[in-house]
Amino acid sequence: MTDESTLSEETGQADAGENDPGVEPHQRLAAEVEALKAKADENWEKAVRAAAEVDNLRKRHARELENAHKFSLEGFAKDLLQVRDGLELGVHAAQDENADVHKLREGSELTLKLLTDVMSKYGIEPVDPEGQPFDPEKHQAMAMQPSDIVPPNTVLDVVQKGYELNHRLIRPAMVMVSQGPAAGGQQPEIDETA
Repeated sequence: MTDESTLSEETGQADAGENDPGVEPHQRLAAEVEALKAKADENWEKAVRAAAEVDNLRKRHARELENAHKFSLEGFAKDLLQVRDGLELGVHAAQDENADVHKLREGSELTLKLLTDVMSKYGIEPVDPEGQPFDPEKHQAMAMQPSDIVPPNTVLDVVQKGYELNHRLIRPAMVMVSQGPAAGGQQPEIDETA
């Protein structure tokens, strides 16, 4: 039976006592009060249980969030350990008196490729703007050089690559920028609003 039907039966029994000449009015009211107290106690227990469930859910969510923050880099760290192992092997091989430079170079290239693959897997991509227009949002100009070959404000050389993490810049590329041919001693400025 539902809670409502139970309550109506209980109050119905009390109402039936109204017509019963053998039941005193205060007994009838006392029976009604007892039925209502029982219903209130039952509802109170349900509310306490629901509050406890919400509290447990909140605590579990906080614990899971803390673990997510704490261990979010675990996969990246495991993949990066492979790169470290490759570097250690390379350093160990280079210490040998009979080290083959060709093999050392090959090992270094493989380790660099492994590092590039790990970075790419986690959304870290290089910013290598050689030949592109200078972008102050992604590039840091180290110096300007006159050039008859490319238009002004073009990246001539990349001194140090920049990097983005999921399309968000984490380090700008350090670049050499063309300033156009030197004419009459005037040096055009880099258009930093581009």
